[in-house]
Amino acid sequence: MGRFVNPDNSAFQVAVASEIYIDKTGVLAYTNKVLGTKQALICNSRPRRFGKSTTADMLTAYYSRGADSKKLFAGYEISNDKNFSKYLNKYDVIHLDIQWCMMDAGSAENTVSYINKNVIGELKKLYPEIEFADVQHLYGALSKINAALKQKFIIIIDEWDVLVRDEATNTAVQEEYINFLRGLFKGAEPEKYLALAYLTGILPIKKIKTQSALNNFEEFTMLAPGGLASYFGFTEAEVQGLCAKYNVDFTEVKRWYDGYVLGNEHIYNPKAVVSVMLRKEFQSYWSQTGTYAMIVPLINMDFDGLKASIIEMLSGDIVSVNAKTFQNDMVNFTDRDDVLTLLIHLGYLAYNQKLKVAFIPNEEIREEFLAAVKRKKWNELVDFQRASKALLNATLDMDAEAVAKYVEKIHQEYASVIQYNDENSLSSVLAIAYLSAMEYYFKPIRELPTGRGFADFVFLPKAEYAEGYPALLVELKWNQSAEAALAQIKEKKYPESLVQYTGNILLVGINYDKKNKKHQCLIEEMKK
Repeated sequence: MGRFVNPDNSAFQVAVASEIYIDKTGVLAYTNKVLGTKQALICNSRPRRFGKSTTADMLTAYYSRGADSKKLFAGYEISNDKNFSKYLNKYDVIHLDIQWCMMDAGSAENTVSYINKNVIGELKKLYPEIEFADVQHLYGALSKINAALKQKFIIIIDEWDVLVRDEATNTAVQEEYINFLRGLFKGAEPEKYLALAYLTGILPIKKIKTQSALNNFEEFTMLAPGGLASYFGFTEAEVQGLCAKYNVDFTEVKRWYDGYVLGNEHIYNPKAVVSVMLRKEFQSYWSQTGTYAMIVPLINMDFDGLKASIIEMLSGDIVSVNAKTFQNDMVNFTDRDDVLTLLIHLGYLAYNQKLKVAFIPNEEIREEFLAAVKRKKWNELVDFQRASKALLNATLDMDAEAVAKYVEKIHQEYASVIQYNDENSLSSVLAIAYLSAMEYYFKPIRELPTGRGFADFVFLPKAEYAEGYPALLVELKWNQSAEAALAQIKEKKYPESLVQYTGNILLVGINYDKKNKKHQCLIEEMKK
């Protein structure tokens, strides 16, 4: 039993002993299935706080010869699998946390040599019969052991990408690290000594630096989670169970922390869910991640459409994104799509794989996003918020003429010439126009089933503002009239669907005349 070779199961014991632990041991059935196959090289990338380290610790506790984990896994999903005992604590496991190794090594430059020296040192003690005198690299040591004893290893690397992210411009460190990983995992020799490799981090690995470096890994990402989607975080069913147990309103939890759509699963951030269950406070628990400082430099990049896309998403809209060109590093950006794709991997944006669109997933991330750009003074957003604030105030004051004027101004400035006379463009314009409402209202509900039809936009005030702010029910018309918009709201009884909302409602009808490019607005108040 060592620090890096054949660790014990104490790290996973901490997770299991916590007040809230959700059983994710089912992923071991998948890793057992691919052991010793071409699919046994796995990279599972997720944002911070999504349980990456817990999964790595679980794999180590299950496979390591340095642990006796039968009782630890008893009662969990994997214990019912027919192969549970076959692989339990049967392998020599090497577990590396690159973040920790870099800190203990003293610098990024010393990290690879630190790993080679310390892990080979432990292997010498474990295999005293092997001659290691001429061995300088870990992959050479593993090859020697396998050649003599036919021994196979499991390698688990947590925070695999920290040198790629934190040393993005240090080409010497990156080259040394990639060569180290290539030696461990690429080619015919590693296939002899590897039973399984499991890497986890924020970034995928396929396109890093050279296409041939590590393209033999099976990747499971925030863009394409494959069959591991339910192991990326907490599923909706798991969150519902926690809400029932801890007497927390699931509807509010969903508003605040839902939004990551992976495959067919709605996935919640585990750290946020655990925090709200134990503390009973709905707030952003994202601030501790330390990644917000990189947001503004990214969204300030001079790519066509990037800033407009960010504003649209902050307002609750979705934007299309081509995620195929991103090179999976922190320096090679060629267009807007590369920046948006990185933000998806960081967890600041969610991604719908079927529709190929990005969006801000929930209230927690929206608040943190806005806080980050305020701290760093993103001028484009500050200027836009002023105009949006004026629009919101005019709406609340029921100044229909001013509302029409502000909507027209935003329509002219933010809709492209090609799409200006498109009905979808008007809908997007309305979404971003009410950006400032996000301070007081939840993300607008689009096409809410109401009464006998679908309302275009519904803004419901957050609980702390419910006394002073009315709900907003907005209906859009195209080449008709604002009167027709209000008439539809009443005819189809849209307000009746808001049965759980007890405050006043403002009915807002907006029409756009394609011929004269003028906007018209009417506002009425409905008291409940």
